[in-house]
Amino acid sequence: MKAGFFTMPLHPPGSNITETLESDLKQLVKLDELGFAEAYIGEHFTFEWENIPVPDLLIAQALGMTENIRLGTGVHCMPNHNPMMLAHRVAQLDHMAQGRFIWGVGSSSTRGDYEMFGFDPDSDDRRAYTSETLKAILRVWDNPEPGFYQSDHWSFRIPEPEDNIGLRFHLKPYTKPHPPIALGGGSPYSGTLVIAGQNGWIPISLNLLHNRVIKTHWDAVTDGAKKANLVPDRKEWRIAREVYIADTTEEARKHVMEGVLKRDYEKYWFNLLSTKENMKSDINLPDSDVDVEYLMDNLWIVGSPDDALEQIKKLYDDVGGFGVLLAMGHEWEPKEHWINSMALLADEVMPKLAHI
Repeated sequence: MKAGFFTMPLHPPGSNITETLESDLKQLVKLDELGFAEAYIGEHFTFEWENIPVPDLLIAQALGMTENIRLGTGVHCMPNHNPMMLAHRVAQLDHMAQGRFIWGVGSSSTRGDYEMFGFDPDSDDRRAYTSETLKAILRVWDNPEPGFYQSDHWSFRIPEPEDNIGLRFHLKPYTKPHPPIALGGGSPYSGTLVIAGQNGWIPISLNLLHNRVIKTHWDAVTDGAKKANLVPDRKEWRIAREVYIADTTEEARKHVMEGVLKRDYEKYWFNLLSTKENMKSDINLPDSDVDVEYLMDNLWIVGSPDDALEQIKKLYDDVGGFGVLLAMGHEWEPKEHWINSMALLADEVMPKLAHI
C-alpha cells in the first residue's frame, strides 16, 4: 500500500487567496519530500471554502518545485467544461509533467457551479455528459478528424488542415495513449465507478463514506469491468480518509477536537451535506449523533502510529483490499503538528503496509 493525498483544499471564507495558494503549494512540496506517491487537487468555482477553480495551474507550478510525487486533478468536474478546451489543457499539462500527471475526472459538481455553466442537475444527466465528454476527448486525441462535433451540451469544430501554415489539431498527450484516468465516486454503488471499471480506469472512493458504503464501490468497479471482459486490480483502488497521527492517541484526539479538522466539519461539511447517512455504520442512527467524536471512532484514522496502523488494516480488511490511502487535506495549523502527522504516516505507518 502507498500513501497519497487528496485536497479540496479547504480554507474558511474570507481567507487571503494569495496566502492560501502559497500554503497549498508548500504542502505539496513537503509531501514530495516525505515520499508520498501522489496528490490530487480539487476543482470548484462557487464555494469560498474550496477556493481553487483551476487545479491545473497549481499542478503546473508544483511540478517545477517537486521531484517524484505524481499530481492529479481531483477532479475535473466534466459538466463545467467544453471538451475541446479541456483536451488541450490536459494534453499540455501532461507534457509538462512527463509522466507525473493523473487526470482525475468526475460527474458531480456543486449547484452553484452547475448554474454558472448552464447545467441543470435536475433534468440533465451528469453521468451521460461525463461519458460523452470523455469519449469526445479520447477520440480527438486518438484520431482528430476534421469536422463538427456536438452533444446536447457542447459543440466544437476541428478545422481542415492547412499544411502551408501548419494549421491543424496537433496537441496530443505526452503519455500514450493518454495520461492515467481516475474517476471519483461519492455515493453507494457509484455509477461513475462502474464507468471506471468498464474502461480500466483508476477508481477513487471519496472521504465522506463509511466502510459499509465503500465496499459497494468495488462491486461497482467489478460489474463495470465484467461488461468489458476486464479484471480490475485492487491495487489501483484509492480510498480517501481523514488522517491525523500524533505521538500518542490521546494527543491526536485532542488536536482534532481543538483544531482545523473539527472546524472544517462543523463549519462546512455538516452544513453542506443534506444527510449524514453514508457516514453511519447503522443507517438508523440519528444524524444528530454523527458528530466529530463519532467520526473519529467510526470513520477517520486518528491516533498514535500503532493505532493508526490498526485502523488502516481494519479498513483494508473491511473493504477487501485497496492500493493507495489518500489522506485528506486541510490547513496545516499548527504547522508543526500537521507536518509531524504526515511524517508519522509516511515514516512509521506506511512501511508496515508496503507488503499489501
